Amino acid sequence: MDGTALSLTVFFDDPFWVGIFERRQAGMLSVCKVTFGAEPRDCEVYAAWLRHWNELRFSPPVKIQKYPVQRVINPKRMQRAAGREVQRQGMGTRAQEALKMQHEQAKRERKTAGHGQAEQEKERRFYLRQQKKKEKHRGR
Repeated sequence: MDGTALSLTVFFDDPFWVGIFERRQAGMLSVCKVTFGAEPRDCEVYAAWLRHWNELRFSPPVKIQKYPVQRVINPKRMQRAAGREVQRQGMGTRAQEALKMQHEQAKRERKTAGHGQAEQEKERRFYLRQQKKKEKHRGR
């Protein structure tokens, strides 16, 4: 039985601080990007997470590759790897793919909404032209 794992990565993406929420569930990865603005303190991040969790728009889920179990690593090597991970900025490639998919999905939604509004505006203008024509021919 797979559980749900959540992780948050906060990094500086000039000029703002950005947080990447990653949700792993049943072998799938969903990602959400949040812009904080000024450098957030830990308590602010936690409070924002509790207050706005249900408002976060996660990307469509992406399948995660399962990696084989690794052998035991020397503690010093593990410590150096952890230090490199902390220094590394940005997000993993799977997270980038998920964010890209979310961005493209939002773009498609905006495009269809804009197309519908343009059609309505076109119909409204046509109706106004028809009314104007009727007004001109009314007095004969």
